[in-house]
Amino acid sequence: MKIHLNPTTFLFSATFSVIIFLSSCSASRPAATSSERSPFRADHLWSYDGNIQPGAASLDEYLPLLEGKRVCLLSNQTGIMLKKGKEIPSELLLSDGMDAMENMPLNLYTHVLDTLLSQGINVVCLMSPEHGFRGTADAGEHVSSSVDIRTGIPIRSLYGTKMTDQEMMEGFDVMLFDLQDVGVRFYTYYVTMIKMMGKCAKFNIPFIVLDRPNPIGFLTDGPMLDRKFKSGVGGLPIPVAHGMTMGELAYMANEKGWLNFPSKETWEPDLSLKCDLTVIKCRNYTHESHYRLPVKPSPNLPNMRSVYLYPSTCYFEGTRISLGRGTSVPFQIYGSPDMATTSFQGRSAYGTDARVPAEYKFTPRSIAGAKNPPLLDKECIGVNLTEIPINRINDGRVNLSYIIDAYIGCGSKGDDFFTRMFELETGQSWCREFIKENASNQGCNAGKLAKKMQEMWQKDIKAFKKDRAPYLLYK
Repeated sequence: MKIHLNPTTFLFSATFSVIIFLSSCSASRPAATSSERSPFRADHLWSYDGNIQPGAASLDEYLPLLEGKRVCLLSNQTGIMLKKGKEIPSELLLSDGMDAMENMPLNLYTHVLDTLLSQGINVVCLMSPEHGFRGTADAGEHVSSSVDIRTGIPIRSLYGTKMTDQEMMEGFDVMLFDLQDVGVRFYTYYVTMIKMMGKCAKFNIPFIVLDRPNPIGFLTDGPMLDRKFKSGVGGLPIPVAHGMTMGELAYMANEKGWLNFPSKETWEPDLSLKCDLTVIKCRNYTHESHYRLPVKPSPNLPNMRSVYLYPSTCYFEGTRISLGRGTSVPFQIYGSPDMATTSFQGRSAYGTDARVPAEYKFTPRSIAGAKNPPLLDKECIGVNLTEIPINRINDGRVNLSYIIDAYIGCGSKGDDFFTRMFELETGQSWCREFIKENASNQGCNAGKLAKKMQEMWQKDIKAFKKDRAPYLLYK
């Protein structure tokens, strides 16, 4: 594998409009202690690192690899970079207590596709993951192959379009990959990457990863994936929050023989299948960095608060509970019509001063990015997590207290509370059973039970950190 270091100068061109979101904290008290050092400052005013540059910014590292080649770009709306000479306004790098969405000035960024075309690179086709090339489709929505409306370049959709491998891989000489991941096992973009690496290996096509920071790269926690629950939302034997960038995952998967992506019954490494892999590294990034995403990675992750809560709230996808799809704050609230109004335990993980109201009501609606959300048009009683200080969200690491709280609030209904998706999200069968056995009455403390669950996967986390160490590209 070839790994490229970024130089200090960059070439940028073309224009691309982008909306950027800023999420911030709302309290000034110190963060809770945890067994690992918190990546956030203890007070309420802390900043994101504005000096981090994604791999896409290092044009002189990868343009020579593309010259004279027919290029296929696998990307979406996240494949952007600052133009030469532009800087993110300092006020947009501060968490100032407003927790509001801000619009980034439209002239700051350029898309990698526009830049490639301006440099004379022959981009012959585009490929798009879940949500489509421009990132507007619902989660799980089939996206048809089409033509990019801005450039006229054909798009081969990898999510919902049936093509043979021959049809998918014909007509280009090199694949360029540039997608922003959020560092969580059940986020589907890395699965797309691993599958395409396998296809490139079979067709002898070089695969170049333009690496991007992991916004929760400081967090490695959660249950490991049991191979019998392998799926599109759980593709590799890694924990929920794996603490790796896409480039690091690509390196690890390539070296460990994970590119064949076999069925769960025959999941064995295939060390003979390796692709010609090049990773263009990020600049000024470490795993402790506070990196603010410059654009929504997908429709239902609208700000940094949703990204930070995502590894602890996405499990609601495997229950009868709404996690806020169809509202302005998905992954930041939860509830259902059946939840009792007096049984909320959601504050227990952060203390009673965490400003989580004892009762909260919301109604999911059909909106862009969530056309048919769970519990559509039904009033839900639940918990609002938008008031938890953002600098405390990951103090508890992967936190299952919200699921336990909702289970208690709905009357501890056993398997009626869960769906099959719950095992695909957690990657383990014991999580459901533990909650059923230990959260059977209103007197249970959701926070304490969640910490017991966390203790149960720490041995696996320690082993994973040792296993991944040779493949880390950043400190």
